[in-house]
Amino acid sequence: MAGNTFGQFFRITTAGESHGPANIVVIDGLPAGIPITIAEIQHDLDRRRPGQSKITSHRHESDEAAILSGLFDGKTTGTPLAILIRNADQRPGDYEEMKLKYRPGHADFTYEAKYGFRDYRGGGRASARETVTRVAAGAVAKKVLTSLNADIQVLAYVKQIGTISADIADPAAITPEQIEATIVRCPDSIAAKKMIDLIEQVHKERDSIGGLAEIIVRGIPAGWGEPVFDKLNAELAKAIMSIPAVTGVEFGVGFAAVSARGSENNDPFISTAAGIQTTTNHHGGIQGGISTGMPILIRCAVKPTSSIPREQQTVTSAGESATITVKGRHDPCLLPRFIPVAEAMVAIVLADHGLRQRQARI
Repeated sequence: MAGNTFGQFFRITTAGESHGPANIVVIDGLPAGIPITIAEIQHDLDRRRPGQSKITSHRHESDEAAILSGLFDGKTTGTPLAILIRNADQRPGDYEEMKLKYRPGHADFTYEAKYGFRDYRGGGRASARETVTRVAAGAVAKKVLTSLNADIQVLAYVKQIGTISADIADPAAITPEQIEATIVRCPDSIAAKKMIDLIEQVHKERDSIGGLAEIIVRGIPAGWGEPVFDKLNAELAKAIMSIPAVTGVEFGVGFAAVSARGSENNDPFISTAAGIQTTTNHHGGIQGGISTGMPILIRCAVKPTSSIPREQQTVTSAGESATITVKGRHDPCLLPRFIPVAEAMVAIVLADHGLRQRQARI
């Protein structure tokens, strides 16, 4: 299987399955001397782990990280950093029915179409369990970003669940405390309560629901990104689209630009004490694939969880008509646990481009 390595200067390779013994990430390209603690990695893993609230999966995983190499006396050595996260609460028996049947909306059919074989225990590599390694790598990437520019901050939050949308006047003013104040990770407390009620209602109906996440990056200076094929927005879009369940990505005003005129959509430049800026940020902090110094604003659509305990129409691997009711422990809504994963993938891309920029300026 190809496609398990991502990045150039900051490069990660992941391995592991949903119901295998463990998941592992190897991070290459780390500069030496960056201070990293297990606690910093664990902080983000705890935000992603299952079983953390009444609206998340009831699978019980402590997701404790173990650093196997690349760290000495609390600092990176410049050699590959390997992080192991063991699986503790596997129940492969819950997936026995999926051995011969394909789950609607999941990658069961496509994996078997490609490889002629698949790990049906929770979906193997297609499971969102795989993202635990991304979050561990993202915590390291955030430390790299801090070493490059202490003002850089990557924050993601829930903007919408179903038809319930948060009222957020200024995304650039959102704080981590506001995001973590509710179990749904929405900084609008009034909307958050409605979102939680909706998720609980959907769960009782043995169904699932999707939503919209927003990601804001502050402190990125102008000039990061590569022209043409390695544009910063192109690589961010690839990174986010690689997360399971993401169905769309937009930057700045995104698709709203189709109904605007150039005079409305353009962001006028001004000179300030902090340097050249724009009066508005319709472009979302990136122009020509290169950062402008304005906050980077990204939105991503996340579909409803595919694995639901409701009877659905499917076929067997022999093509025979069948029905399936998915067992196991799954999130009725992916958004609350999706947030740290989105932050991680954005941080990984930015760390990669930050190191590229440092090399370009030497």
